[in-house]
Amino acid sequence: MDTFEALYTTRAMRRVKPDPIPEDVIKRMLDAAIRAPSPGNAQQWRFVAVTNPEVRSGLAALYERSWAQLQSTVYAGVRERAAAAGDSTTERVLSSGDWLAANFAQVPLVVLAFVRNDPDGSGIYPAVWNLMLAARAQGVGTTLTTVLHHFAAAEVAELLGVPTDKGWKNMAAITCGYPLGTWGVATRPPVETVVYADTWGQAPPWSVPDPLWSY
Repeated sequence: MDTFEALYTTRAMRRVKPDPIPEDVIKRMLDAAIRAPSPGNAQQWRFVAVTNPEVRSGLAALYERSWAQLQSTVYAGVRERAAAAGDSTTERVLSSGDWLAANFAQVPLVVLAFVRNDPDGSGIYPAVWNLMLAARAQGVGTTLTTVLHHFAAAEVAELLGVPTDKGWKNMAAITCGYPLGTWGVATRPPVETVVYADTWGQAPPWSVPDPLWSY
């Protein structure tokens, strides 16, 4: 797959089939993940790749509860405002989030990324993105979610037997499966509407009215 095709078409795929992901595909995803840069090249990361139905079921219960908590706190009123404003994009995202929460147990692979000695945990995200790009190259859809990290960290650690006394913290869960939807280039405002040149508020001397890669 062309590098730019992977970059331009890797998007959140929450609705996925229950079909198992072959072991060789999983290995390639995780091998790509650990080739990513890390702070100080310390590689202070661990990944738990969950395919066991019982463990997935345990995660599903925690995820569904956490999604409900998100709706009642951070996302409180978002659904109603989107409906009132005719904001179909937000409504679609929330609908797909509902689907994932209701069907989490059937997602064939969930990879949970852990870090330590990383003050804000951000050092794991290059590895997570590598994993997601490698998945895309093999036709696997992924979604990065931090809902479990924010609302059920202790329960997730207990379920997976994580030695939190050693400093390990979950920073992300990546759901993985063959998508029910189709790949495509995400619709975005032109680059120059969110990029400044040299100082804040200074427009760049160029514009990108359309995506620079397309099918």
